[in-house]
Amino acid sequence: MLVPVRNMAGETVSEIELRDDIFAAPINKYVMHQALVRQLANARRGTHSTKDRGEVSGGGRKPWRQKGTGRARQGSIRAPQWRGGGTVFGPKPRSYEQRMPRKMRRLAIRSALSAKVAANQLVVLDAWQLDAPKTKAIVGALQNLNVQRSALIVLPGHNPVVEKSARNLPDVKTLWAGYLNVRDLLGYHTVILSLDSIPEIERILG
Repeated sequence: MLVPVRNMAGETVSEIELRDDIFAAPINKYVMHQALVRQLANARRGTHSTKDRGEVSGGGRKPWRQKGTGRARQGSIRAPQWRGGGTVFGPKPRSYEQRMPRKMRRLAIRSALSAKVAANQLVVLDAWQLDAPKTKAIVGALQNLNVQRSALIVLPGHNPVVEKSARNLPDVKTLWAGYLNVRDLLGYHTVILSLDSIPEIERILG
């Protein structure tokens, strides 16, 4: 599959052949959904905790005698029916981790990349030509590339100039090719792949 390669001015400078098994693969919505749910679940800390009646302070004395008062029998003011009492069946610290085979995770990423290509939401950039961190240069490049909504900039590795230039933009995120994931691919409207990040993506997903 031939895809145009553009520069920061928005001009088409060449073309690149992308692997069909990665960028034009059958789109499996079920696997993408499962991978997204797994990623969101694994991001949960699971530190929520409530106190049951045995953990709430106080309530060691019986509030009134068992019989003869005309009121319902009570054993503790920290029972669940009392204000300030313990919580019944409340959340406790737990792990939300979900497991997913590596082949399925890679299939989900290939499906997400193919969906972006099919929707014309993937741009291949020849290089980020920046001498120093400058947010204005990133904004200008996005305008030249006709990126009107959020954007995910995929880099082959650590690039402090581009990362510092884009970190002040709320709708723009930089990501290393080795950390490509379904959540970011689906969460941003346009995916911008630098030319030197494609071999890394094909090595991981191929």
